[in-house]
Amino acid sequence: MSNFIDLFFNLDIMAQAWPLLLKGLIITLKLCAVVILLGLAGGLLLALGALSPRKWLKWPTIGFIDLFRALPPLVVLIFVYSGLPFAGLELTPFMAVVLAFFLNNSAYFAEVFRAGIQSVPKGQPEAAQATGLSQVQSLVHVILPQAIRNVLPDLLSNTVEVVKLTSLASVVSLSELLYSANMARSITYNSSPLVLAALIYLAILWPLVRLISRYQRGLAEH
Repeated sequence: MSNFIDLFFNLDIMAQAWPLLLKGLIITLKLCAVVILLGLAGGLLLALGALSPRKWLKWPTIGFIDLFRALPPLVVLIFVYSGLPFAGLELTPFMAVVLAFFLNNSAYFAEVFRAGIQSVPKGQPEAAQATGLSQVQSLVHVILPQAIRNVLPDLLSNTVEVVKLTSLASVVSLSELLYSANMARSITYNSSPLVLAALIYLAILWPLVRLISRYQRGLAEH
């Protein structure tokens, strides 16, 4: 038992690894912020494109969404980081991760936004335009607020998945939290830094998971 604790819960090694993991955590948080914001913006644009009455816009957009929902994000990441340089486009690890996860996450967010927009009764946009609002104003002030409220649990769930997805960035040697923990493990020959990284992820994600569960229960009660 003492050997197990020393191997996985060595507080001295955790303390030594903490500065390295803190740097990795900062990179992870920056990555999450950029990817989530870009994913939400890209997802909304894709959703509007998929709902467009113009076939030349609708069907390519749906094809894009289906493609990147079907492709594993790790495959996309490796292709962007290792494949694009053959075409003369070489990205830093951070930019490669941002681009790959943007392509993947925007497709998932698009489906959530599309479901939300379609959940708004069709009569409401028509009523909004009848009051003098333009199509864009109706979208911004009438449709989107209701659509986002209707699919907020799904948006939050996708956000949690994005945070977990950032751990794949270690594959391209981006020194985010998991990569830093693995480096500390290789230096100390001890798994305690990995346990510490897991606890950090838990501290970040557990409140979000509980928030989603509480919100879903609130919706069910009403």
